[in-house]
Amino acid sequence: MDTTIPDENVVRIAVDLACRAPSVHNSQPWQWTYADGQLDLYTERGRLLASTDPSGRQLVVSCGAALNHLQTALTGLKWSVDIRRVPEGPHSGHLATIRFRHDARPQSHDFDLLAAIRHRYSDRRPFGPISVKTPLPTALTDVAHRTDVHLTLLGRDARPTLAKATELTAAARKYDSAYQAELHWWAGHSIPQGGIPADSLATAENRDRVDIGRRFPAGRDNNASAEIDRSTVLVLSTDSDGRDAWLRAGEALSAVLLEATVSGLATCPLTHTTELRQSREMIRELLPDGGFPQALIRVGTAEKKSPPRQTPRRPVESVFSIGRRHSAR
Repeated sequence: MDTTIPDENVVRIAVDLACRAPSVHNSQPWQWTYADGQLDLYTERGRLLASTDPSGRQLVVSCGAALNHLQTALTGLKWSVDIRRVPEGPHSGHLATIRFRHDARPQSHDFDLLAAIRHRYSDRRPFGPISVKTPLPTALTDVAHRTDVHLTLLGRDARPTLAKATELTAAARKYDSAYQAELHWWAGHSIPQGGIPADSLATAENRDRVDIGRRFPAGRDNNASAEIDRSTVLVLSTDSDGRDAWLRAGEALSAVLLEATVSGLATCPLTHTTELRQSREMIRELLPDGGFPQALIRVGTAEKKSPPRQTPRRPVESVFSIGRRHSAR
């Protein structure tokens, strides 16, 4: 047995955990191929949200989150990775080539992060504030910076701008029939291999208490303790705005979410305010060094609440193949 190459079952386990990553509307737009000791990550173009995400930016960010989940899982399994990002150029659906080294020495925190993959979920209800009892992890900025991504913590004075950007986005999409049809296809009813079921969506009352959330269809999750959302908002931004930057932003998104989960904080990624040019520029003006905002994250506390139902995942067999290469998508 070649100890420099992981067993196929080890890779399968890691990919299965990677696919717990968050993705836009839980679309899970990824495919993985393993052959000759090399794992490749591709986009699944059939799961592109054409009205929400015509450029495919959020699709790539979603795949980046899965890539970081994969690294986290493999570390816990004692494997390190060497990653070549966007190996076939900026227009290819081939996002990453992963090679393995059996030299990882996971520490206790690495196992905490591994456990967080299973425990993390997107909570769309209002949050209580972070506090001395439940502070933000001090390592978040460094965690994002490892992937060349900037993390900005926005103060309360930015909240009116965030709410205005949300209102602007909602108004622009209100009568967009293609967007609304796409949103209601992916959210609010049961799709066995993806989407956001009603039990994972906040009720209309709780949804309206979050002034900076995407306006999803009303759901059945009414178990909230906060009267209004008092979350802290983080922004992930990059110096450039191409596929490599999008992929790295997704990696940083995953890393920040897992660190926050380990610390007992509730999280919800937000991308609606970076979908349209005007609202994205509003977010960009909040950043100290400019850059391109890729995703926002609400972070807060969710005491005395049971978690929402976790969203369904595609069977690993439908996203993972062994022994053959995919052509670039």
